[in-house]
Amino acid sequence: MTSKRISEIISPVFVDSHRAIKSGDINELVEKGGRGSTKSSFISVELILLLLKNPNCHAAVLRKVGNTLRNSVYAQVTWAIAELGLSHLFRCTMHPMECVYQPTGQKIMFFGLDDPGKLKSIKVPFGYIGIGWFEELDQYDGPEQIRNVEQSIFRGGPYSFCFKSFNPPAMSRNWANQYALESKPGKLIHHSTYLTTPPEWLGERFLADADHLKHTNETAYRHEYLGEVVGSGNAVFDNLRMEAISDKSIKAMDYHYFGQDWGWYPDPNQFVGCSYDSNRKILYIYEEYRGNRQSNAEWAEKIKHHMDDLIMADPGSGGDRNVADFKAFGFRMREAKKGPGSVAYGIRWLQSLSAIVIDPERCPATAKEFSEYEYERDPKTGEVLEGYPDAANHSIDAVRYAMEPIWKRRGR
Repeated sequence: MTSKRISEIISPVFVDSHRAIKSGDINELVEKGGRGSTKSSFISVELILLLLKNPNCHAAVLRKVGNTLRNSVYAQVTWAIAELGLSHLFRCTMHPMECVYQPTGQKIMFFGLDDPGKLKSIKVPFGYIGIGWFEELDQYDGPEQIRNVEQSIFRGGPYSFCFKSFNPPAMSRNWANQYALESKPGKLIHHSTYLTTPPEWLGERFLADADHLKHTNETAYRHEYLGEVVGSGNAVFDNLRMEAISDKSIKAMDYHYFGQDWGWYPDPNQFVGCSYDSNRKILYIYEEYRGNRQSNAEWAEKIKHHMDDLIMADPGSGGDRNVADFKAFGFRMREAKKGPGSVAYGIRWLQSLSAIVIDPERCPATAKEFSEYEYERDPKTGEVLEGYPDAANHSIDAVRYAMEPIWKRRGR
């Protein structure tokens, strides 16, 4: 079927994603990364392979603005068709913009969301639209717009698969960055950079430009080429790493620390589990529980598997009574020590670490809080204000309490 092997067309970093798609274990792939990561090339190849595997299925490829289709996703798909050795079996046209697999009549159609009427009037000659690709996800208005489109195109048929790709915006609050932190069954999130691309695919000029930017503007390099969320310069924590932490890794950790921040509504109860590598000064956050309007008895039931672990808890806002309740339930819980400067000292210790590694699938609320926690600015002068904001910091507080035995000893 192909003139080249798949391994000759896609970068090795995408092999696991390719296998997950082929096995049917996932129905959504979010590919994010920096310039030169070849994620769009990979998706265009996978889209065609899925089309051929599902002969009653059509595909819709979308961008926010229609006049950008020709030189982006349309060109990318025609490239993939040629690389797969299938050019003689596809008929690609500009008016209408589509690629038709002639043996079956299946279509790959291209649309811009600036003309919503076209989406509403989509007609396919048979079967259904079961494959979608949202390119430059961050350019869309938000998750509601994406859901509306998905509900419009994915109607009928036993199979559906959706690709979503983008270069992460600098700001962590951007909805696409937040979407990439959210987990759900069947969704795979994958990050890639040009460093994982065979260098001969990129060329000397590309690599030289990347290296020049790395040495002249490291922040821009990290954002553009590594696809990192670098923020606005207001970020409190510039040492965050969002990475999966396996069960095997957790079991191998020598020391575990647990923290509890109390809440009811709208402030939540927040529990976290951490581990600390003192030699490398790396904090790992791998467990969280969050909830509203839960009694102490209900919360104790939720975290009862930590009954024998030392849990450091918030002593304020009735925390002493809460701690007394949990001790009565049989927990090893102790009040953290609050005092002048304790918040600032704990946060400065977190800032001093080589890295704070958070598993965004296990700990979505913690990942969101840490990545969005920013210094406040004077609205008139734009200058950064002293101190740390006391808002949306429940996970951060729970981590401070958990790690108090360490940071009070100055990082050990």
